[in-house]
Amino acid sequence: MAEITVDRAVAQPRHNLVTLTHVMYGLHAFSAVMGILTPALIVTSFLTGWPSIIAVIINYVKRDEVRASYLDSHFSWQLRTFWYALLWFAVAFLCAITLIGLVIAVPIFLGVGIWVVYRIIRGWMTLAQARTIAVAR
Repeated sequence: MAEITVDRAVAQPRHNLVTLTHVMYGLHAFSAVMGILTPALIVTSFLTGWPSIIAVIINYVKRDEVRASYLDSHFSWQLRTFWYALLWFAVAFLCAITLIGLVIAVPIFLGVGIWVVYRIIRGWMTLAQARTIAVAR
């Protein structure tokens, strides 16, 4: 999926919203790390862990407050990461329930886990630079 950067005038967000966005990345990262440190897969921990679910809820509740700021792109980035990971998890799970599909499911689970970690790291690093992250529309 190609990422498109759109230049537009952006408002400066309130400092507490920047801090909240860092906290949300931290919650997602905590869930992913729990997937690495436990027998659970990264993607499973990311999607079912309370920290990630709390971050998604906060994301939807505060989304209107970050409109027209660079944080808007980060909120979209986090939500898309969560929902696309859920979609691919469902595809892998459906493959895994058949014996033949297990060969397909394992690489999907691993690939989505790596993709989730990449998205968390890239998004958080871009947020630390106070920049908009490129989100495909």
